[in-house]
Amino acid sequence: MASMRHLSIAVVATASLIAATACATQTGSQTTTAPSAGQEAGKPVTGGTLRLVGGGDVDHLDPTSAYYTVTSGLMRGYARQLFTFGSVATEADTTKAFAPIPDIATEIPTQANGGVSADSLTYTIKLRDGVQWDTQPPRAVTASDVVRGMKRLCNPVAGSGAPGYYTSTIKGMKEYCDAYAKAFEKAKPTAAALAQFQNSHDIAGVQAKDDKTVVFTLVQPAGDFLNIMSLNFASPAPQEYDQYVPDDATFRQHVISDGPYKITSYQATKSIKLEKNPAWKQESDPIRHQYVNAVEVKMGVTEPDAVQQQMEAGTADLSWDLPVPTSAIPRLKGGDPNFKIFPGSVTNPYLVFNLQSKNENGAMGKLKVRQAIEYAINKTAIAKVYGGADVAVAIHTAIPPGNIGYQEYNPYPTSGDQGDPAKCKQLLTEAGYPNGLNLIGAFRNAGNHPANFQSYSADLKKCGINVKGLPVRQGDYYGAFLQNPTIAKDSKWDVSAPGWIPDWYGNNGRAVAQPLFQTNCTPGTTNFGCYSNPKVDDLIKQALGESDQAKAAALWHQVDQTVMDDAVIVPLNNQNYPIYKSKRVKNPLYMPNWQFYDITNLWLDPNTP
Repeated sequence: MASMRHLSIAVVATASLIAATACATQTGSQTTTAPSAGQEAGKPVTGGTLRLVGGGDVDHLDPTSAYYTVTSGLMRGYARQLFTFGSVATEADTTKAFAPIPDIATEIPTQANGGVSADSLTYTIKLRDGVQWDTQPPRAVTASDVVRGMKRLCNPVAGSGAPGYYTSTIKGMKEYCDAYAKAFEKAKPTAAALAQFQNSHDIAGVQAKDDKTVVFTLVQPAGDFLNIMSLNFASPAPQEYDQYVPDDATFRQHVISDGPYKITSYQATKSIKLEKNPAWKQESDPIRHQYVNAVEVKMGVTEPDAVQQQMEAGTADLSWDLPVPTSAIPRLKGGDPNFKIFPGSVTNPYLVFNLQSKNENGAMGKLKVRQAIEYAINKTAIAKVYGGADVAVAIHTAIPPGNIGYQEYNPYPTSGDQGDPAKCKQLLTEAGYPNGLNLIGAFRNAGNHPANFQSYSADLKKCGINVKGLPVRQGDYYGAFLQNPTIAKDSKWDVSAPGWIPDWYGNNGRAVAQPLFQTNCTPGTTNFGCYSNPKVDDLIKQALGESDQAKAAALWHQVDQTVMDDAVIVPLNNQNYPIYKSKRVKNPLYMPNWQFYDITNLWLDPNTP
């Protein structure tokens, strides 16, 4: 998600993409790990330090709770899952990275190979040999570690941002998570107390059959089960993690790796360094390599232009969390071989309303106020902030183009998507605010986000809504701010403009509508405004249980319509993703799910400064 995790994709292309991905998910595919057509030729070179520069910190270093695209990109180096997603060399190959592929698991489970039961409710997954924790001495990753990772998902301190993926899918997961939350309604969540709960309670549908076999039992068939098991939330956890409160400052100094790199230095808001993990074995990892010696992240550079200048000068290799400067895109797309624009199907940015806010007599809880804001925004102006039509176009739906359930319609139309101040004023008057109102707008203090805030706040001022800006440090914006419901309930913000990149593509209703709109106001939520509508919850439940893709798509579209009728968010842009690299970066493979180059597959040209 850098978001919490373009030109729109045509409807015909979208339908084909969904069908192709649904098929691919059943069979699996293999990521590209050596140069092939479209990739940079030449033998891989080992050595050197990959240098990333940007503005903010990670949201979390704990795989259980990390939900920021750049964090996931870094996590590629130190946290593995049973399954993962691939990476691609060219813009035309993007869909090839949509299907889950085996990682710690030996193969994609199917009914044919005995990995999936005849009723599609039981998945038996074998773990490959040689996957090890960076402990002293190195120790094998076992099925018990997979179980421990699942048990940590709903911890009450820094849980998963999308627990609904698992509670609605795995037998006994909801009951376990409910009991976990209840146990700590009043009790202090110390490391010992959290570990005691986890070690004394089981999840009915997650069992270690033996050290090399884990068995999952589902509540209903789920065609996207392998997708949710490919997310970092489902990473195995070593027994040492019982010693720490999830993702606290002490934990962040003791992260244990089972990937090719390990964290050797972490200074909050300043830097992160990864170096080669000696416990990792190439033969145990079909996805990653260990080409570079180290990966360094330097924080505190908040201007995209400054990062771009460093990359073009060769003093930095990749941007950590800042976009290619809007002003540079026309020049770069003219023929710079280090610049690419990959297609996207995202909601980035969008305005979200804090429905818990008591400010202005609870204005954000009033439908007509939210509808007034829907009409007020000049979406075309915001697209220009991000680079114009090459990069961003206005969208009108909660589910963006390229995702299951998307159908183009426009419930709050304005001429040229440029806003309608008069309609906004009319609805504000009907809502009881004829003289306007005052709101708090939280925004990230880096990248395009200040300009985005200036744009939408200027639109709102035209119809009498004054928005006081609340800058939030880039690295704190999601994990420490928006995902903390206490801050929302304390009325610290009224509107904000996050972005949403689906956790996967294809059959992905669970990755768009469920985390954003299903009732969930617990710490770590991505339903930032604490929206709750029983009708939406029921439609989501129906869609998740529907095996017919066409019927499921219709149900997801009903979710979209209900959410937009409730004016829960203002969809602003769908964006393609411009990305730049320094000249010395070779074999850059793009990971669509995280909008990041794969740090475990690139190498550095030793002859390029």
